[in-house]
Amino acid sequence: MEEKFRSKDPELVVIYGRRRIGKTELVARFIRGKPAVYFLADRRPGRDLLEEFKEKMSQVLRDESFSRLEVGNWLELFREFLKWWKRGKIIIVMDEFPMLIEDDKAIPSVFQKIWDLELKNSQAMLILLGSSVGMMETEVLSYRSPLYGRRTGQWKLQPLRFQHLREFFKKYSDEDLVRVYGCLGGVPAYLIKFDPNIPFWDNVATRIFRKGEFLYGEAEFLLREELREPRLYSAILKAVAFGASSFGEIAGFTGLEKTLLSKYLDVLEELGWIERLYPVGERIKPRKALYRMADPYMAFWFRYVFPNKSELELGNVGAVLEKVKQDYDAYLGTVYEQIFRESLYGLKRIPFRPKIVGKWWFKDKEIDAVALDEAKSLSAFFEVKWSSLKKTEAERIVQALKQKAQFFNWRKARRREYFGLVARKVEEGEELSKKGFIILELKDILEEK
Repeated sequence: MEEKFRSKDPELVVIYGRRRIGKTELVARFIRGKPAVYFLADRRPGRDLLEEFKEKMSQVLRDESFSRLEVGNWLELFREFLKWWKRGKIIIVMDEFPMLIEDDKAIPSVFQKIWDLELKNSQAMLILLGSSVGMMETEVLSYRSPLYGRRTGQWKLQPLRFQHLREFFKKYSDEDLVRVYGCLGGVPAYLIKFDPNIPFWDNVATRIFRKGEFLYGEAEFLLREELREPRLYSAILKAVAFGASSFGEIAGFTGLEKTLLSKYLDVLEELGWIERLYPVGERIKPRKALYRMADPYMAFWFRYVFPNKSELELGNVGAVLEKVKQDYDAYLGTVYEQIFRESLYGLKRIPFRPKIVGKWWFKDKEIDAVALDEAKSLSAFFEVKWSSLKKTEAERIVQALKQKAQFFNWRKARRREYFGLVARKVEEGEELSKKGFIILELKDILEEK
């Protein structure tokens, strides 16, 4: 962003990503101390937004007379502002740009004209922000968008990775960092709600399970804000959070008609709350797809808050907390798998840098993590356990893994294979390493940068 600002060329930068991911905070820090017009769009009529934007421009110009100008549209407003602005580079931020598009579908064409006729010959840096990922990709970034080809930079902000949690919770154990990730993921707005100076379960009790707290109501707020039929979507999310993974299982759990369910799953996938998985190393076949919760906060909320709302509304936090504690380690098994798969791309202990990472399954066989390098025909297979393993148990798991890998058909005759085990801790893991196995513990994943 700083490089774009120092450029002598006009810049059109698109920044998008799910709610609470930190788009506004990023831009707020970037524009601090710089000449900038910041505007947050909402669902008011376009004329009201135009007038407010004019007022923001007037404040940056430090000239009240600009706010009294009569302008008929966005193009006229930008044209007049650039005539008045005489101080070099200027940043113009349009936050929640999709809100403008919702009010007026012609907005992408309008801003194409603003760029082509005014901004591209100026020293302006226009930043378009949006939380509606689908709308930003179709209306702003896609080939069919009038703005296509005009952007000079784009970033889709992603959640922070597991390894970053240490910077938020310096006093927490490695295991507690996994527990935090299991209920908050890597969303900065959620992580800062936990107090790093109190124990993990105290944070859950006071910051998620207590009525009136931000994290208690956030899931329902997002459902109401993003979806027209939150009740039906809630049923789907609850089903997936409790382990329904195939299309048929979800249909059976929710009772929804299949064509309707398919549409709803697509919406939830677009929002980033669930994801569709296919067996890695195989040709994609829709009928083999499995679904899992992609957002740890939503997964936790629908597994532990949603079914216990009645008790939590009455303030019975202690009783709910005890139930959750009994189940949480089992729940963290899939969380730990996902943490490892996301870390695989950069782990130093892996003998090659993977290009493809995923999960694999065939009938009753399943491998938690598979890493592939297609160019060199390299493969690595891993079992992931959220437990501490004794030496004999670890050996048994690795041998079973080798047997399962024989059913993995990707370049079977010519691939080079590696086998590994990931756990919290492995007793005498060095001995297994000497036998050629990749043995990784939680501390090894946290060391990955």
